[in-house]
Amino acid sequence: MRQFVVAALYTGVLLAANGLAISSVGAQDLSALQDGDMRKLVIHDAPVEVSQATFLGDAEAETTLQDLAGEVVVLNFWATWCAPCRKEMPTLAALQEDLGDEGVRVATIATGRNDPVEMDRFLSEVGADSLPRWRDPRQQLAREMGVLGLPVTVILDREGQEVARLTGDADWSSESAIAILRALAAES
Repeated sequence: MRQFVVAALYTGVLLAANGLAISSVGAQDLSALQDGDMRKLVIHDAPVEVSQATFLGDAEAETTLQDLAGEVVVLNFWATWCAPCRKEMPTLAALQEDLGDEGVRVATIATGRNDPVEMDRFLSEVGADSLPRWRDPRQQLAREMGVLGLPVTVILDREGQEVARLTGDADWSSESAIAILRALAAES
């Protein structure tokens, strides 16, 4: 009987350890995929809880990041006045086109004072019409998420927890970005 208990406990510990490794692909596994702009991506050792602050989603409805759970989310904070955002947005649109059917969702949130008409003009000019026009006008979500400059992109796992963050612009349509996001989408 004692051997059975020891074996059961050992098996439970192994399953728990493997469950932790599986629940977040692992910083080392993802870091092997980092190249180019994705070298700036900070991959967390363990998932981090995110803010529950609301923002204005589709049709100006109050939305939370928890509403996006179930998909890997590439959450980009931007603004119409942000020059690096202008460069980055087309790559986010290309990423959504490439991986949208694979369980990866690009969510763009304009933080601060961003007139919806100007947002439309901005996204149209840069060729990123397909991206959401979500807003965080009071910057409550951005503040609670520790966004201190723009752009900032946060990657959320399917459980809605932050697993990585990149400050500054990046080419999100790069082979490295796609490989990292495919690995995250496949693990869940």
